[in-house]
Amino acid sequence: MGRGKIEIKRIENTTNRQVTYSKRRTGIVKKARELTVLCDAEVSLIMFSSTGKLSEFISPSITTKKIYDQYQQISGINLWNSHYEKMQESLKKQKETNMRLRKEIRQRIGESLDDDMSFDELRSLEQDLDESVKLVRDRKYHMIATQTETYRKKLRNLQETHTHLVREFETRGEDPYYESDYESLLGMSSVGAHIVSYRVQPSQHNIQNGEGYGSHNLRLA
Repeated sequence: MGRGKIEIKRIENTTNRQVTYSKRRTGIVKKARELTVLCDAEVSLIMFSSTGKLSEFISPSITTKKIYDQYQQISGINLWNSHYEKMQESLKKQKETNMRLRKEIRQRIGESLDDDMSFDELRSLEQDLDESVKLVRDRKYHMIATQTETYRKKLRNLQETHTHLVREFETRGEDPYYESDYESLLGMSSVGAHIVSYRVQPSQHNIQNGEGYGSHNLRLA
């Protein structure tokens, strides 16, 4: 028995509609490819699903632009005029917007305050500038407050570190506040094992002159 005839009407079930579209789209593309190979035809196929998804096929022997140009030449319909006009209109609006913004920028820096500006426009500009100054000032104060808090945190951390070190010295029975001579400082350091010391040597010239140790030379031993 043959298949029953399917009534051609919109499929209400969304899932069934998408499945049917996918299957028939594959079949149409297959037929277009067969026409291209069997009949040496130049085929262009464009489809949009109900969700706006694009599917297309074009014969390998031609480009989309060429087939559109050929269609325009044969049908006498210019496909680009309306698109070109829309682009020109969009470009015109963009230029007008650009000129207006440039004028506003010049006015905000005190330029282009021509006589054609009314009192209300000048007052509106003044209010906008006051609001801008307020925003800049608020941002500046916010940055100052943030930096101040950061420095306070660093200071607290240094104070805590200092307190911790003092407690460690006290636990060891050492005095963290002491004054030491040069040899002691060198002994505590880990720079090297050699200790440099200074000693006083009497001057031979002074001994011979009978001056004893009244005058000394400081020499590095």
